[in-house]
Amino acid sequence: MSPGAAIQAKEWAQIWRDPSTFGLVVVLPLLLMMLFGSAISLDTEDTATGVVDLDRTPASRSFVQSLEASRYFAVTEGLSVGSQADGLVAGRLRGILVIPEGFGRQAGAGPVQLVTDGSQPNTARFLDGHMRGALDSWTSQRLKDRDGEVVQAIGLIDHFRYNPGLESRFMLVPGAIAIVMAMIGTLLTALVMAREYERKTMEGLLATPLSTGALVYNKVLPYFVLGLASTGLCVAMAVYGYGLPFEGSVFALFLIAASFLAAVLGQGLLISAATKSQFVSTQFALLSGFLPSLLLSGFLFEIDSMPAAVQWLTYIVPARYLIPSLQSVFLAGDIWPLFLPNIAIMAGFGAFFLWRSMKAIRRTIA
Repeated sequence: MSPGAAIQAKEWAQIWRDPSTFGLVVVLPLLLMMLFGSAISLDTEDTATGVVDLDRTPASRSFVQSLEASRYFAVTEGLSVGSQADGLVAGRLRGILVIPEGFGRQAGAGPVQLVTDGSQPNTARFLDGHMRGALDSWTSQRLKDRDGEVVQAIGLIDHFRYNPGLESRFMLVPGAIAIVMAMIGTLLTALVMAREYERKTMEGLLATPLSTGALVYNKVLPYFVLGLASTGLCVAMAVYGYGLPFEGSVFALFLIAASFLAAVLGQGLLISAATKSQFVSTQFALLSGFLPSLLLSGFLFEIDSMPAAVQWLTYIVPARYLIPSLQSVFLAGDIWPLFLPNIAIMAGFGAFFLWRSMKAIRRTIA
């Protein structure tokens, strides 16, 4: 066998024995193609829309039924605007359509009012456009059913809450803070234990009288402080550099940030303790921290437009719970019914990852 052939044979044997190479060449491309091809969509369907019918006439009921039959709306009816407003604040609804009294008597003249969540500018624009299309379609059908009788066009008054100008930076900047925190948080601790293993200093740490929990705590605490400082820097830049409003409190902001950092720092530490390699830890941190936060958190792509299986997958992405909380702190203020469940879930992720990290750190060296 020639030297060149021997080198090739050695490399093929190394590739065969190293599962990470297989993952990089086969699994990662398939995963990314699945995400970009089927999981990610810029279209919006079944958008959660509240409807308040104050008219309750055959004409208004006919219009509501047309919305329910449309693939663009997932209609939830309410008796009053106040009852539906809570859903808009909590993020369960993306818009509220108000059909006024006298709608039927005015032969469809309207106007109706559409209140949308301006913190999601793309969804608000899509919802506004689809609603106008639904109004035009229903009016045309009404004209057809009435054998040429003149039917006035329906007017639509739109109101975008939290972001009246639909400025995209009001959505992008809080989301960017979440992505930065996810990437930095996982990378900060992804190298902690792996560095100790590669430098052969882990034995010395395990020989100390510290318990595993105390070791993990003292390892993570400096990076937790750095993460909070980085968050404060990003928020200051968002407010003073990009002109975002800050309607909430600093206490709520840092409580939300602390719970999220616990999750991503714990995730990075688990990766570090399990792989024991700085290079592999970095790759896993980017794949498990950055990509899911970017693609599956609702930052760029509406979760409701994803396939059902992928929507279920988003529930294990901590950034899914951070982004709406950050947007509320900036644009709406302290909404604790929204914050508390999200904080509890992110803290739960952190507790699980830290517990698994302690299990992965062996007190004895094989």
